[in-house]
Amino acid sequence: MRFTENEEAVSPVIGVILMVAITVILAAVIAVFVFGLAGDLETSAQKDVTVKTGTNADGNVTYTVFAGADVSKITAIEWTNGVGSEGDNSTDGPSGTPAVIIKVGAFGTTTAPKADGPVTFTAIFTDGSSQVVATTN
Repeated sequence: MRFTENEEAVSPVIGVILMVAITVILAAVIAVFVFGLAGDLETSAQKDVTVKTGTNADGNVTYTVFAGADVSKITAIEWTNGVGSEGDNSTDGPSGTPAVIIKVGAFGTTTAPKADGPVTFTAIFTDGSSQVVATTN
């Protein structure tokens, strides 16, 4: 019995299939850059901030800036509820300065009673973006 030796590493059909696949992938990557599709990608605007809510002795909703890497980028925290009450901490202080310095542990009180419904807190950031950071139940 005589064995034939085949010294080809890959069958020619498999080789052709691999070359076609590599060519298609390479063409797709080049097309993405040539047609400018990659330029439209933006980084996420999601900020890392955690705000904890509570209620004070008067029944008004309170908030505490709890944690987050982007806390130092907050310029104001605005709040609103379903019955038209709203406010922020941006001009409550003396001479128009913020009433609450926004940092981890910053605390603020709204004039919205918890009984009036959910209060939504929105942080305004230095880049002009805003993000809802907490909502009461």
